[in-house]
Amino acid sequence: MSKHSEHPFEKVLAVSKEDIRMTLKAMGEVPWAEFILNPRRLRGSDFLMRWSQGVWSEERLTQAVNATDKYFALPYGPSGTAPDDDVRAFELYFERLEKAGLGNIKRPDLLIYRTRDRSKVDAAVKALNGISELPFTPEDDPKMQNLLEHAIIAVECENSLWRAKQMPNYASPLTPQKRLGGRYGLKKTAVVPTIIIKEEDREPLKVWQEKRKIPIHVWHAFFDEAYGISLVDAERLFVRGDIEPTVQVFQAPGGATTRKVIYKIYYHHAYHLATTTEEPKLVADSITDKNGHILPYVRFVGGKFQLGATALAVLDAV
Repeated sequence: MSKHSEHPFEKVLAVSKEDIRMTLKAMGEVPWAEFILNPRRLRGSDFLMRWSQGVWSEERLTQAVNATDKYFALPYGPSGTAPDDDVRAFELYFERLEKAGLGNIKRPDLLIYRTRDRSKVDAAVKALNGISELPFTPEDDPKMQNLLEHAIIAVECENSLWRAKQMPNYASPLTPQKRLGGRYGLKKTAVVPTIIIKEEDREPLKVWQEKRKIPIHVWHAFFDEAYGISLVDAERLFVRGDIEPTVQVFQAPGGATTRKVIYKIYYHHAYHLATTTEEPKLVADSITDKNGHILPYVRFVGGKFQLGATALAVLDAV
């Protein structure tokens, strides 16, 4: 596993090489793949599409929580509070975070609150000079404590460019697996919806959860469905051997590759979180670098998720 330190911009936009191949494998070589985005290089529309998908999925999950009228979501981690409509502004935001020495601090992407506490949360955010300033404020600051004390759960967001229900082994039952010591799972080559947790995030999230006394859940959004699991339940699966670690190669926007250990939790172990009730439009867009090179990509616009009954029951039980 690579131990080199990744810039936060590189880390948040790192893409599994498996996903890159599946996204654009039919396009062949593209002449604009080496363009320069001041000052860091992106290597094709695959990264811009992934950035757009990440922004879209996080906003749709926030919208779904807010639509319940019982709960609302607040962007909290760096990726959630960063600019969401301009990839260059997104990059410069992480440059600022890095210069402030806060680029490698791990925080969950969202905080979930009860609607009855909205006025207190709004006042806390205002005292901190707005949502975009949250990653630049130490959590030990008393004003941050005012923000955190009302949160019922924190959420780490992941997403995948798949329609979950069309994945080849969707609805396949778990069966005893020899490699898992007889524990229930699927064959290694099975293609099903999974919730992904990176090993590099596992310990920092556990430390954050213990220190802040706020339970963390991981929410993974697909194009049509979303699933969730608590970090406590995920850890139980890892310790029991129900989910084995796997190694994947990730490629950063600058081209560097890193081997990372990840856990792919079958959706069978998760709770159903949300369903897409209105699909987004895929809109052609482009950015132009400082040298005049144009990079086209497809971005996600609109659409709606609706939180499911199981997810509401999970929130009600906190």
